Amino acid sequence: MSGDPKTSRGYRNRNPGNIEHLATNKWLGLETPPSDGRFCRFRSHQHGIRALALLLQSYQDRHGLRTVRGIVARWAPSHENDTHAYQAAVAARLGVGLDDPIDLHDATTMRGLVEAIIRHELGGMPYAPDTIAEGLRMAGLVQPGLAYSGTVRAAAGSVVAGVTAAAVVDAVTTLAPHAEGLASVLRALGPWGVAAAVIGVAAWTIHQRLQRQREVTR
Repeated sequence: MSGDPKTSRGYRNRNPGNIEHLATNKWLGLETPPSDGRFCRFRSHQHGIRALALLLQSYQDRHGLRTVRGIVARWAPSHENDTHAYQAAVAARLGVGLDDPIDLHDATTMRGLVEAIIRHELGGMPYAPDTIAEGLRMAGLVQPGLAYSGTVRAAAGSVVAGVTAAAVVDAVTTLAPHAEGLASVLRALGPWGVAAAVIGVAAWTIHQRLQRQREVTR
């Protein structure tokens, strides 16, 4: 693909990995309607990047694929792609061999793979670094030393201040279809989400205890 990546189908759908829509996959952030006839449509580019990262992780966790050769062969099968060229391009951008093992729970590795796939799917990189970082954060992947902006920190503070136990349950329920156990749910919530969940549940527990104490002393 060549030309302006912002004119590509994947960019218009806010689905930079061109993930095909399946009714059984209830991705967080799907647009209405959720499909353009074949591919998912997301409400934001960050939701599309999140889905891309989580789907790639499932290749490692569920299918045991840990090399560029194996991952890209599943991602871009040869019946509709030049898989060999795709594999070579991704390996070159990651700086690894086709059969070198990679870890898709490592934030830096995942970022390199996500960016390589986006460039190949859209014909270039239309996203600012912060957009990629936020999509990966939503998938529970934060690069070491990544500094959040004041806006993000302020928003996280608001979430922590206003979160309730019901909101935490709702978040976990939403993430559960794409999570493998509690550890995956916590990774998907991200560090700010986990902090909000812990504080929210603690606040709710304290509130319930105070309510019971007041009832006893009436």
